[in-house]
Amino acid sequence: MPRKSRQPIAARVPCTVTGCHQTFSSQQGRTKHVRDMHRSMEGHIRAPIPRPLVNVPAEENMELGGGFEDGQGAQGAPFGPEQTPEPEVPGSPSMEERPKGVTRHPHPYLTGSIYDERGRPLPKGSAPPPLTNRKPDDWTPFEDSLQFCIADFLYRREEMSQENINTLLNLWGLSVMQHGATFGPFDNYKHIFDTIDDIEQGDAPWMCMKVSINEELDETAQSWKKKEYELWFRDPDVVLSNMLSNPDFDGQFDYQPYVEIDENNKRRWSDYMSGNYSWRQADTIYEADKSTRGATYVSIVLGADKTTVSVGTGDTEYHPLYLTIGNVHNNVRRGHRSAVVPIAFLAIPKGDRQHDNDADFRRFKSQLYHSSIAAIFETVKKYMTTPVLRRCPDGHFRRIIFDFGAFIADYPEQVMLAGVVQNWCCRCTALPSDIDGIGDPRTNELLDRLLEVPSMTHQKIWDEYGFNTSVIPFTCDYPRAEIYKILSSDLLHQVIKGTFKDHLVTWVEEYLNIAHEKADANAIMDEIDRRLAAVPPFSGLRRFKQGRRFKQWTGDDSKALMKIYIAAIKGLVPPEVVKCFTAFMDFCYIVRRNDLDTDALAMLKDALKRFHQYREFFRTYGVRGDGFSLPRQHSLVHYADHIRNFGAPNGLCSSITESRHITAVKKPWRRSNRYQALGQMLLINQRLDKLALARTHYTARGMLRPEHSRFLAPIAPVKVSKPGNEDDEDEDDEAGGAVDGERVLADVKLARTRHKLFSTPAELGEKLGIDDFPSMLETFLRGQLGYNDSDDEYSDDEDDRKIDYISSISTYRSAVATFYAPSDICGIRGMRREWIRCTPSWRKGGPRRDCVYLVEDDSKPGFRGLNVVRVKAFMSFNYEGTEYPCAAVEWFKKVGRRPDDETGMWIVKPDMSSGERDVTVVHIDSILRSAHLIPVYGSYYPTIPPDYDHNDSLDDFQAYHVNKYIDHHANEIAF
Repeated sequence: MPRKSRQPIAARVPCTVTGCHQTFSSQQGRTKHVRDMHRSMEGHIRAPIPRPLVNVPAEENMELGGGFEDGQGAQGAPFGPEQTPEPEVPGSPSMEERPKGVTRHPHPYLTGSIYDERGRPLPKGSAPPPLTNRKPDDWTPFEDSLQFCIADFLYRREEMSQENINTLLNLWGLSVMQHGATFGPFDNYKHIFDTIDDIEQGDAPWMCMKVSINEELDETAQSWKKKEYELWFRDPDVVLSNMLSNPDFDGQFDYQPYVEIDENNKRRWSDYMSGNYSWRQADTIYEADKSTRGATYVSIVLGADKTTVSVGTGDTEYHPLYLTIGNVHNNVRRGHRSAVVPIAFLAIPKGDRQHDNDADFRRFKSQLYHSSIAAIFETVKKYMTTPVLRRCPDGHFRRIIFDFGAFIADYPEQVMLAGVVQNWCCRCTALPSDIDGIGDPRTNELLDRLLEVPSMTHQKIWDEYGFNTSVIPFTCDYPRAEIYKILSSDLLHQVIKGTFKDHLVTWVEEYLNIAHEKADANAIMDEIDRRLAAVPPFSGLRRFKQGRRFKQWTGDDSKALMKIYIAAIKGLVPPEVVKCFTAFMDFCYIVRRNDLDTDALAMLKDALKRFHQYREFFRTYGVRGDGFSLPRQHSLVHYADHIRNFGAPNGLCSSITESRHITAVKKPWRRSNRYQALGQMLLINQRLDKLALARTHYTARGMLRPEHSRFLAPIAPVKVSKPGNEDDEDEDDEAGGAVDGERVLADVKLARTRHKLFSTPAELGEKLGIDDFPSMLETFLRGQLGYNDSDDEYSDDEDDRKIDYISSISTYRSAVATFYAPSDICGIRGMRREWIRCTPSWRKGGPRRDCVYLVEDDSKPGFRGLNVVRVKAFMSFNYEGTEYPCAAVEWFKKVGRRPDDETGMWIVKPDMSSGERDVTVVHIDSILRSAHLIPVYGSYYPTIPPDYDHNDSLDDFQAYHVNKYIDHHANEIAF
């Protein structure tokens, strides 16, 4: 029977829009009213669920220059007499797009002032000069839009081979000849390639530089010393100019360093320019040369990482160097969109096996690496002290002053960059034997002081401080640059692959082998694997059909395992081990947020403290008898500093460069003929850049629709699927993912395809196996109409039933949830979508009925204001001209008043009434998004059968974890 407590009707809920006096019997009814009647007004989406208030200890003030300190800004006088901040920063998001109550204080001197193309100052509000003087229909070098779209489709999107292009064009030509035309859009593949090469936008040709060691060599010198190495690179001045003038970045680009303060007078960090590093560098630039006032600070961000394109006998390696700028927002950089480009392919010296551990060979490779990077950026060195006029994404010209910012690299690359000894920290001088102990920050000044001490030999500096004095970093050749300060934290290799997979997961296996006999340890590990395989499906979640028993691990595998591992080991290992993972996961999800404040840093510090406390279990049981001197794990202590200096770490993660490997290295290599492939790869990259920037310019001139406009297209009319065609996935995309749609907090819509049509509620109730479904639907409809128990109109009289006026009910197999999740993979506006399934047959298997978060009380924080239900059916019906999209759902109820102490996750169990699952009908607007439940293993099966079907998991167990680790958005709402 439906329980009326599910839809409280005693107190009327008022409309939240000023001037509207309508009241409702439920919050769901209010939500629907606001969305239908006040959609154009601010606040039509339900308010975000507030984070819990945390008592934060006073943070040590970090001077930002110009008299600004952390925590100042909302009150007091944060700026001096000449430092009055302007109310809006050119190119920054409008105040309406920022969180409510957040104040942005831009840098007072490097203000991003605008100029004309001759360098003359312009007043604020001036219109930018036109992007080009060409006519609106000038597609040069293409004849028309069709030619461009064909070239872009075949070369960039489909990556079609030359032979297949010729075949397609021949067929095209034959088809148009039948209608009187004499030729198609292109003659052959060469015609396409030549036209692409003629594109002016994005033209940054590759050049080759020969590099060799600058020493007198005798006949006994090693072959790798005598060799000349080829360094392929592009002029960074040209690449930076192309990037700065890209109109696609307009609105996603910061022209000034800034500090954000929220309504509680607390500092916030998000994009790169919100960090202390940019502000301090801008201070230094202005103090050194007052004429730079009004200039635009542009921080050059580099990333380097070796990659292998063939593992067999070829063993082909490349060492690309990538360039981006800190001014573009993190979501743009993570989504690439021409914001991360290959600037060079560095030489990889090879030697005989006897030289693998040769100190001189290592020194040679390191110095060749640094000398190459120093030589590449020589053309922009003068613009690091003297501003240069460049066009910017908004079309205006500005005086640009460049500077070296963060460098994205994994630990081996950081060792080479910083010139430190292996197993030492690249950021501090903590000893490898006690790497989490006390250590001073590494600085150029510290190294200079050590070199000035007579008793400090190079060997002693190596042994006691970990400096390799034979390596001169490339930053020594450039103003203000210091390699130790610009090394960024690396989420992928330090946190995900390093600490989680290589350390913690491995330690669990080692502990089991120490604490149990081999047979028992193997049985427990098999049980963990079966638990992983039994995890219920979720949109985009990788399935571990055989547990962890596969050889080749990728970063995506590690990310997927992180989401479900804690529930799988609970009960099979001591609570201290589970709490160690929980503390680490809390750290991981906090540090991967898109926006962080001082409260988040306090929670980050607490999570790290708990992690260090519980990991001692592994030392006690002999798993880590030699301690925890692990550089990648030690790097966690530096994340708070990284956030203060460079903003959210997810904008400077090596996953960005590794993803770029696919498009800049691996795919071009596959398109080559493998013979002297690098030259072909460089040409492919150049053409791809030209096509991308040409499309951006055509779009900015109004000649093309944006590529992401397909996400904004109106929903197609409803269509009915064929009977029995249960597995037809139609437009549904299992993974969902990023979407560049309008920014809303949350929105759920039924699928476009109607599954079946039922003539009466009773007929649908029979199909669902719910005898009293008509009564449920009547209760739901009366709640939507505003009736309650005390209303005279409310009656159980069959002659007064509202549902009798419903002519038909449509059912659907899925719904799509679109919500704001900037910390996850998302579109440029922070939007993400996912499919919620409710289908009788999923991929030719059993039924799939997903769980969702239901908003019960949005005034309560986190999961206290939510509940989890399982969708039994999606449906929609029309009553008196109004469409009512809704869902029949099975309820769960919370176990306890707080999350589980071990896992940090809430536990729920099926809500039963008279021995049956409690089922009600709810409006689709009360659904926030999909939820992921993981069984509390052992609550039904003592051990999971080897052939267990994971599709049955949501039916067979007595209790479930509400998985807040499934993604970042869930982590921020299910606390």
